[in-house]
Amino acid sequence: MSSPAPLTDRTALALHRARAAKAPALFLHEAAAQEVQDRLAMVNKTFTAPAVVTAFAEPWQTALPQARIVADDPVLGLEPQAHDLVVHAMALHWADDPVGQLIQCRRALRPDGLLLAVAFGGQTLHQLRSALGQAEIEVTGGLSPRVAPMGEIRDLGALLQRAGLALPVADSLPLTATYATPLDLMRDLRAMGEANALAARLRHPTRRQVLLRAAAIYAESFAGADGRVPATFELIVLTGWAPDDSQPQPLRPGSATARLAEALGTRETPLKD
Repeated sequence: MSSPAPLTDRTALALHRARAAKAPALFLHEAAAQEVQDRLAMVNKTFTAPAVVTAFAEPWQTALPQARIVADDPVLGLEPQAHDLVVHAMALHWADDPVGQLIQCRRALRPDGLLLAVAFGGQTLHQLRSALGQAEIEVTGGLSPRVAPMGEIRDLGALLQRAGLALPVADSLPLTATYATPLDLMRDLRAMGEANALAARLRHPTRRQVLLRAAAIYAESFAGADGRVPATFELIVLTGWAPDDSQPQPLRPGSATARLAEALGTRETPLKD
């Protein structure tokens, strides 16, 4: 059986991140780190051995100074049952095997340890995706991969169960940034290390006509009253726990001792066969 084609060109991704590290734009990492801090504050548990899987350490070291920083390589540098908290931060969309990433995180957790994964959701950059696709079709007559695929909340939530995590929860945090022009957004994406690193991308620079047409379509379709253009970044937060006997367990089907109708104060009507 042949292996599936890789999604990501890891060499190109490393080059993009190295270039971005010289003058990074990490406001999305900072927003994600703040969200993680807020969620941890609501958990009635103290975490003493955290780890963060990320390509950009600085905002996460600020948020979780005790955390061990681990690169988001295909094989994560995590030891089995070494941590009571693992945060997978803003890198799942570049993983060829996202389920495998979460399984590795789960194996690194001690029983009843917590996984928090923050990932880009399917609404991320939908404006740019639409404008680039339309412009490329108009100018070249074809269409090439330009924005990494990002899962919808239901699909990402299902990954938690596939990875063997208990009490799975997925929810969405939509953010909107505005820019003077779409080209400013594209420059910001490069400063985030989020330039196109898809393995199936075109291996030559994008034609100037495509970029200018995309910028025009973007502005025509999405610009606000002030002339600035919005860019949506949907953050999906995945929460799951390493299984432990102390956790709430679902009851066996048929083991209920009270009727739902009685609890709701209503009349129960049997269905016909």
